[in-house]
Amino acid sequence: MIPLSVCLETVFTDLGVEERIARIAEAGFSVVEFWHPEGTWDGKDIQFTPKDAASMKKACEDNGVTISDFAMHAWDGSIGGCPVRAGDHEMYLEQIREMIAFAKAIGCNKGITLSGVVDPALSREQMRENLEIALGKATEIAEKEDFTLLLEPLNTLVDHAGYYLDSTKEGAEIVRNINSNNLKLLYDVYHMQIMEGKIIDTIEKNIDIIGHFHSAGVPGRAEHFDTEVNYPVILRKIEDLGYKGNFGLEYFPKMADHSESLKRIREYLQ
Repeated sequence: MIPLSVCLETVFTDLGVEERIARIAEAGFSVVEFWHPEGTWDGKDIQFTPKDAASMKKACEDNGVTISDFAMHAWDGSIGGCPVRAGDHEMYLEQIREMIAFAKAIGCNKGITLSGVVDPALSREQMRENLEIALGKATEIAEKEDFTLLLEPLNTLVDHAGYYLDSTKEGAEIVRNINSNNLKLLYDVYHMQIMEGKIIDTIEKNIDIIGHFHSAGVPGRAEHFDTEVNYPVILRKIEDLGYKGNFGLEYFPKMADHSESLKRIREYLQ
């Protein structure tokens, strides 16, 4: 079965990062991911106490866990700027450099990059051009560091109003235009089910450039069972297509017992 990666931001939110890693391992998972090194989600908001690379790495080693990837900047540009704006490029590229250094400190070789929000002063064409320029330069940095960037489209109907990149089609075009093994598409089943549906068809057409998956129940972004998306079928399909990466669980549990929630999801997906 494809390894499942648990987003540590959304589970065990009353605990510290290192304790979350231990609890995720106890629930039977060996891969984690997270949002930002600059802070941690506490169930209500991001608390901006920086994550400690050394203690995270030790917690992972102590619990037999690896880190798949993390968000290198914020979707809205509040951390690291918006690459759709030319004026933010210097800030964005410096953030990429700093996050690659953090990734190496925790033993991780992939990171999520995002478009930022729409700038009303710019046309879609101008923002697209700015985004491709920024991603091209970021990819050059990643190539030198043997690091993979994951470009993620998000939904703009429920969770991320104003975000620029909200379709697989445009995300795939950008990745193919830049044409580097160090830039891949992050396909989030939850977000793209909301925006466009046709999940399996879209995956089949783009599996060659997909470097990671995210997932959650639709609607509600909760557990994967009792949802309109047939996740076991999707997992079997991407395995048949030869996908070798992780499948990320980025969901907000409805169940009060997060350990039981994770165990039930694992059983359901298997």
